[in-house]
Amino acid sequence: MSMPLGKQVFFAGVAASGSCAILYYLVQKTFSRASYYQLALEQLHSHPEALEALGTPLNVHYLRLTDKYNFVDIADAKLKIPVSGPKSEGHLYVSSSRDAPFKRWNLQEVFLELKDGQQIPLFKPSRDNDEVKKE
Repeated sequence: MSMPLGKQVFFAGVAASGSCAILYYLVQKTFSRASYYQLALEQLHSHPEALEALGTPLNVHYLRLTDKYNFVDIADAKLKIPVSGPKSEGHLYVSSSRDAPFKRWNLQEVFLELKDGQQIPLFKPSRDNDEVKKE
């Protein structure tokens, strides 16, 4: 028994939309589990000035996958993570790198840019003795 073409197109559209939604969710989940993402959020949660500016509780939103700032390859990662709180909202900018594939990610810079343009530096490695400096 054959199905009318209209129903076939409808069911194919539903299946394609559902597949895209699942893929989008899985990509977001992969980013949120990555160590460069987690390290940046740790910096945000441990920075009193940033917490005061945003307010608590903090909300971390999905990345905009179409944003050209978001970039990850085998050795470098740059993300623009949308965050908000009761007082304000903004983006957490993260720059991270690693020496070789399968090595540990190292944060290069993390700063919070609020919607009013104010920037709050959260992390930048110091150039002296390869020590890490929290701002």
